Amino acid sequence: MGLWDRIVRLLRSNVNDIIDKAEDPEKMVNQIVVELNENLVQVRSQVASAIAMEKQLQQRLSVAEKEAEKWQGKAEVAVDKGDDDLAREALKRKNTAQQTADGLREQVEAQRVSVSKLKENLARMESKIAEAQTKKDLLVARHRRAEAEKRIQGALSKSAGSDSLAAFERMENKVLETESRAAALGELNDNSLEERFAALEAGDTEDDLKALKAAREERKLLSAGE
Repeated sequence: MGLWDRIVRLLRSNVNDIIDKAEDPEKMVNQIVVELNENLVQVRSQVASAIAMEKQLQQRLSVAEKEAEKWQGKAEVAVDKGDDDLAREALKRKNTAQQTADGLREQVEAQRVSVSKLKENLARMESKIAEAQTKKDLLVARHRRAEAEKRIQGALSKSAGSDSLAAFERMENKVLETESRAAALGELNDNSLEERFAALEAGDTEDDLKALKAAREERKLLSAGE
């Protein structure tokens, strides 16, 4: 499997399925992004090599074309000088250089197409990796929230299934019962105190009545003596 095919396979893989099966989903998605970036470095290196090869072929083509032009010029000079044998040799070399140039031109064109495709693939890969990075951050955040929720729900479930809440409720009821008893005793104490004050007030009234009767009796006696 080629490098690009491997990259495409990784990019198309179901990340959620990987997370479900992974013991540490956060570590897994981070590793995927690391691997994708490593592949990106390799692809960039391949693209750079392809561009360099295109430039080398272009340089060789230029040299071959100049060589063909040079021997074309020499053949023309030989013809002008009436040296047909020398002209034939120059044309022979010119044709050889031209054939080389024609072959190199085809290679340059093929390499140019290859570089163009590699650049397109590189651009798509960079876009996919940027998208994967964003998804990775979202997935990590979702995973952390899910883990926190799981811990909370586990704690709640454990508390609901234990005797802690029942013991707490019993203690609350006991406190309420104690408070009720204290309030009842308070009411009884208040009633007893009121009765004692009422008795004192009743005693004072009897004394007043006796004093009033004595005063009236004394007044009658004084009136009779007069």
